[in-house]
Amino acid sequence: MKILRLVPVLLLSLFSACASLPPPSVVGVVPPPAVTVAAPPLQAAAWNTVSGWSEDDPAQAWSAFLQSCGAMKQQPAWKAVCDMAAVQTAQPESLRRFFEENFTPYQVTNPDNSSDGLITGYYEPLLNGSRTRTSRFRYPLYAAPADLLVVDLASVYPELKGMRLRGRLQGNRVVPYYSRAEIDNGVAPLKGRELFWVDDAVDLFFLQIQGSGKIRLPGGEMVRIGYADQNGYPYKSIGKALVERGELTLDKASMQGIKDWAKRNPGKLTELLDVNASYVFFRELPNQLSGPLGALGVPLTAGRSLAVDPRTIPLGAPVFLSTTWPNDAKPLNRLMLAQDTGGAIKGVVRADFFWGFGNDAGKYAGSMKQAGKMWVLLPKDYPLPQP
Repeated sequence: MKILRLVPVLLLSLFSACASLPPPSVVGVVPPPAVTVAAPPLQAAAWNTVSGWSEDDPAQAWSAFLQSCGAMKQQPAWKAVCDMAAVQTAQPESLRRFFEENFTPYQVTNPDNSSDGLITGYYEPLLNGSRTRTSRFRYPLYAAPADLLVVDLASVYPELKGMRLRGRLQGNRVVPYYSRAEIDNGVAPLKGRELFWVDDAVDLFFLQIQGSGKIRLPGGEMVRIGYADQNGYPYKSIGKALVERGELTLDKASMQGIKDWAKRNPGKLTELLDVNASYVFFRELPNQLSGPLGALGVPLTAGRSLAVDPRTIPLGAPVFLSTTWPNDAKPLNRLMLAQDTGGAIKGVVRADFFWGFGNDAGKYAGSMKQAGKMWVLLPKDYPLPQP
């Protein structure tokens, strides 16, 4: 699963006082400012306005949709359409009619009523590693710490549903968990929590950004690892930091550009990585899974799974994405499934495109920073969340 981050919660006490206002005719009275109302994030649209809908083959996304149904079919809003999907003929035109007859497309819209947003990419990397530490394999992947506390705020503040605080006990106080720098310097009590050791600190850092991957052991065995938890700090981009310092130009601030910089500047690497205090912990997953597990709890499908901000788009929902290929103007219009989340995936029109496993997927993912539009497809009469 893509990385989950701590969302700082600020509780404000709002005080108001009643006062008599002078009549409008009094000279010098300034009328109150106009109230700006944000556009609703999901606006019902006609199918013929969904850009590229008729050109995509929905059969390519059908297995991913059935995976979503496996996780959602007990929810009242999804049960009927998922029951129909179980007996649906998987032919392109038949599937297109299935969606058009049973779903309403909602264009995802920013608060200022614009509809364009940022589409990035992620993938499942391959690292070289070992179950034991050696002179070559010396960078640890940790399981979730025993002393990591996770506080669900929704039990006290229902409006904060989905927000969790992470920390640790210090005496009788809950304080922030250890940062990346503290973990890497051995301050955190993580001895014995090592799952694997890998041979490259930068690859390990990007594995944490991706949230899942595979490790090739010395004998050739491949193991799959996935997200287990996170230390609670918000994600901060090291690429952005390098651009702000003048060490990389914006067009070079990709994953490969950062790796190239690291090779040229090994003495500066630790300080750069510590800019992102967020740290991810892992678990070993069954090798027979068809893909890494996303936030929905189902295996992701290369080219058809999407990480979204679940505050706007319900996890599991079909999403039609209209964007372009990485570093290209060629249209990339596809039916996707919202099956994952990510620490950097915050905002309304914002998504992360899952490219799959391996080097080619990594090249696409590392260079994808495209503008795009999204339509979320929801069953008819779906109860839209209130603003």
